[in-house]
Amino acid sequence: MTASPATPFPKILVCTDGSPDSEGAIHAAFQLAQTTGSAIVLLEVVFFMAGYELQSPDTLTPAVNLEVLQAQETAVQENLAKWKAEADKAGVALETRTRVSSSAYEGIMEEAGESRPDLIIMGRHGYTGLTRLLMGSVTARVIGHSPCHVLVVPQEVPLDFQRLLIASDGSPFSEAAWEQALALAKTMGSAMIAVSVAADERDIAGVTKVVRGLELAAEKEGLALDTMIPVGRPEEGIVKAAEFKQASLIIMGSHGRTGLKRLLMGSVAERVIGQAKCPVLVVKKK
Repeated sequence: MTASPATPFPKILVCTDGSPDSEGAIHAAFQLAQTTGSAIVLLEVVFFMAGYELQSPDTLTPAVNLEVLQAQETAVQENLAKWKAEADKAGVALETRTRVSSSAYEGIMEEAGESRPDLIIMGRHGYTGLTRLLMGSVTARVIGHSPCHVLVVPQEVPLDFQRLLIASDGSPFSEAAWEQALALAKTMGSAMIAVSVAADERDIAGVTKVVRGLELAAEKEGLALDTMIPVGRPEEGIVKAAEFKQASLIIMGSHGRTGLKRLLMGSVAERVIGQAKCPVLVVKKK
């Protein structure tokens, strides 16, 4: 299948580590490819921990166990070959890539820099996994520094575009998420839900203004928009609204009104990803 003009993400970079946690990401990429004609680059990073070898009484030099590294590369190639065969059966255009790096994060960023994907898809622990991502996790670092949007898919959760929940705080990052949500809704025929969380009752007036602006924007596009204004912590309000409205995908900006330069532990996006029961699309502001 070739990409159509309506293809939201012509090239997708999918990251796997060979574990069940990353299978949801691969299945999501397959679904997008079959629906919209996206091309997939499937990446697995072989990363190593260098030991140290004494060359002289005063010198320690890094040393890589080549036998271990070769065994890792063989296992990775077998895993990628399995998915390539699955893609061929499904009629999906898929290229496989292997990178050797000192960390999974660095390998992913190197591939993203060369492949220039429109979307990176990564997996996440299932419902019984981490309640939130940890500082320094591969997913959090990729989201913080990725040049493109990042979709995080929990294990064994299918990707569905029926009901899009857009989280907004009125920031430029949220505006970028809104524009992406509009494009997806038009392409996929999705229902749209907008959520803006008020920290307390004093914040309700400002948040209501944000929601009214989204309603007007949706009306101009001829789209219906359901809205909610929860009160409390932003990540809790977003996750609870998504469950209540049975959202199939949460869409949000990578940063909020604080304008963080990178994703930090405790950020709203990171906590939503860790707690949500559906996939989360983190939109990067161009």
